Amino acid sequence: MSIELVVIARIHTDFPDKFGIPRQSGLVPSLRGEIVFEPQFRTMDAVRGLEEFSHIWLLFEFSKAKREGYALTVTPPRLGGRVKKGVFATRAPYRPNGIGLSSVKLDDIRYDADKGPILLVSGADLLDETPIYDIKPYLPYTDSHPYARGGFGEAHKEDKIAVVFPQEHLVKLPEELRKTAKELLEQDPRAAYNKKPDYVYGMKFGGYDIRFTMEEDVLLVKDVVKIADKNYRKIK
Repeated sequence: MSIELVVIARIHTDFPDKFGIPRQSGLVPSLRGEIVFEPQFRTMDAVRGLEEFSHIWLLFEFSKAKREGYALTVTPPRLGGRVKKGVFATRAPYRPNGIGLSSVKLDDIRYDADKGPILLVSGADLLDETPIYDIKPYLPYTDSHPYARGGFGEAHKEDKIAVVFPQEHLVKLPEELRKTAKELLEQDPRAAYNKKPDYVYGMKFGGYDIRFTMEEDVLLVKDVVKIADKNYRKIK
């Protein structure tokens, strides 16, 4: 049995690639995104009352995680990529149905004459142009469970690394991106099973390629290069 899902909107973020996206929503609160509805949903009636809520749930498609078939066990990156867990005990993108769930902060609702209501959100962990299937209000009295157990996910919830971002490279970024870029790097965008010594990594963010290496346990930014992409769309 199957049902047809309708894409109701797409989110625009500063991530053209998956590399560098936080592993969960809310880990980098300053990350911004804009949710633009598909033409048939571009009416204020569809979001009437949503401004009363501070946070929303996004149900979305892992649109760049396409593969034939699926496995019932996965190897979570934060566990080193070698420990197997059941797919339903993880938030892995490769699943029987490639559906993700994120909780983001609703900062504002802006109306555009052509695009209708645009939701301005922060803390999103989604790739640019990710299709969204549904939006629901976050209800703290029932959605929040302060004493819930986090299982093996708790082991790495505080993981951060030291970042050295030399001023000569930091000033190559627009001022509004600098704080967020540093917070993203602190999350260590490298996969746990792909931490090569003397390797120059590149994280594309906000129209820039931030290149870095690791020196012992410190992430060192080596350069910041502007991406020559006429299709890049800056989040305001």
